[in-house]
Amino acid sequence: MRFPLRLKFFVFAALLAVAPLALVGVNLEQMTRDELKSAANEDLTNVAAQIRTEFDSTFQGRWLSPLMVIRNGLDSPELDVPQKVSLLTLGLSELPSVVSLQLSIEGSDLPIIATDEAFQTRLTQSGLDGVEVLKTGPDVIRSIEATGQFGRPLISRVPETGDWLATLALPLETRIAGRQVTFAAKIELSDLSRMVENHPFASRGSITVVDQAGRTVLGRQIEGLGDRQIVGLAMPLIVAGARADALVPYTRPDGTAVLGAYAFPDRFPWAVITELSEAQAYAVVNAITRQIVIVAMIGFAIATAGALLFARRLTRPILSIGAVAERVGQGDFNARVENVRTGDEIGDLSRRINQMISELAERLELMKFVSRGTMSAIQQADEQGMQRVGERRDVAVIFTDIRGYTEFSEKVPPEQVVEVLNDYFDLQSDIVERHGGDIDKFIGDALVAVFDGPDKEHRAVCASVEIIDALVSLLRDKPEYDLHLGIGVASGEVVMGAMGARERMDYTVLGSTVNLSARLCSKAEPDQVLIDATSYRAARSVGDLALKELPPIPLKGYAEPVPVFAAARKPATVKA
Repeated sequence: MRFPLRLKFFVFAALLAVAPLALVGVNLEQMTRDELKSAANEDLTNVAAQIRTEFDSTFQGRWLSPLMVIRNGLDSPELDVPQKVSLLTLGLSELPSVVSLQLSIEGSDLPIIATDEAFQTRLTQSGLDGVEVLKTGPDVIRSIEATGQFGRPLISRVPETGDWLATLALPLETRIAGRQVTFAAKIELSDLSRMVENHPFASRGSITVVDQAGRTVLGRQIEGLGDRQIVGLAMPLIVAGARADALVPYTRPDGTAVLGAYAFPDRFPWAVITELSEAQAYAVVNAITRQIVIVAMIGFAIATAGALLFARRLTRPILSIGAVAERVGQGDFNARVENVRTGDEIGDLSRRINQMISELAERLELMKFVSRGTMSAIQQADEQGMQRVGERRDVAVIFTDIRGYTEFSEKVPPEQVVEVLNDYFDLQSDIVERHGGDIDKFIGDALVAVFDGPDKEHRAVCASVEIIDALVSLLRDKPEYDLHLGIGVASGEVVMGAMGARERMDYTVLGSTVNLSARLCSKAEPDQVLIDATSYRAARSVGDLALKELPPIPLKGYAEPVPVFAAARKPATVKA
């Protein structure tokens, strides 16, 4: 990533202005955050424990204890049935939130029941049978008896009205006709809901009561919160009947960071969960941070003004040098660093840059006279420089020669000869480069190119065929040239390396494969490509070439006639 010098001065000045303040601010923020977190944790735990205590106290003091008194009265043998019914009615009118009291006799589906008239009317207006809703059926009583939950609330909800009811069952010792008698009550739990809603903590945090399935209770709507971490931790503890309060920091599914605590009422199968977002808990810290940021920004602005003024004066010549370097990178070797006359290191740098550009321009021109293989060998040379050694390589070599060149050069001016020769070499070089070959050398009107690597034979033959096709097109545009090519292609082992005198070397290829390609080129007709058997075997499996076997031809240096093949582009298939 580019990091301009001006920006470095800017950052340096900013650090001088802001770093000390930031260091103090970070430490102050951390200390404050730790204190606030401790206070928030204590607050969360206290609120959850307080609501748990209020739930248990309300249940015990306002409902269970009075119901036990009524139950003892009903169990008295001194009261007859009318008096017991009156006791039910009187108890119902005196107990807050109790909406029904009843006596159930084992084996009977007709209990003695007293209901709260207003609550029953509200149920009826919602399309319900008020008595049926407020009645505690024998199945419920048997379930409570089977689980030993006498005196513990069984929670239910009336979906049509959203009311939450707690059902309590207390057995009587008195029996009627030898049958068990059970005293049951239904309690409307809106008082508990108001405790949660009206608690002061609800204005800055949230208080939620959930059951063992992770669903909210006491509200008009039921919401599943099992995906919250704190609810997931509390659910198994509700089922197990554990009562271990805890504090949990976590992140909600929506990404909100939260501090939370939970507590478990003794009398209800619930967990009271209190939550406070970290943003709310650390509001004071955020205010302190804002003040620190404001002061830091003022210092930053002052430091920036001074830094920019100094950096502009210092970096202007450096930017000029950078602009020249960019132009050189784009190939403009006429660019020079100007108007930098400072007598310091930057002035020295500008003069050295100008000298370097001059030398690079010279070297770039020299590079045009060497092959890619030569450049690669130079780059891989060791500290002693290029060594006059060769290595055996398996390559494909193409040799091209212009037919009629000598006669042509005698009839036209030398300047035109050079122009035509360069046009032919440009065309051939572009095609060789495109097919992954490397121009080894130019010998008069001849060109030698080497193909190395995978599929080299096929690439060499394809390049040769394409050169012939391209020259045919060139002659259509410039018929006055009237010069044609013959090309020879041979594949096999060569010796490649630096050869020559110590002070004047040439990086080239030698060997019988090079000689064979030259011999084939000499035998090729104008606009013909001749290839050897090795190139034929490697290229014949590719379907884009037309390869034709010719009669073996005698070549200088070979005792027997050499197998030879003509290569051309396959003619296009005409569709019917």
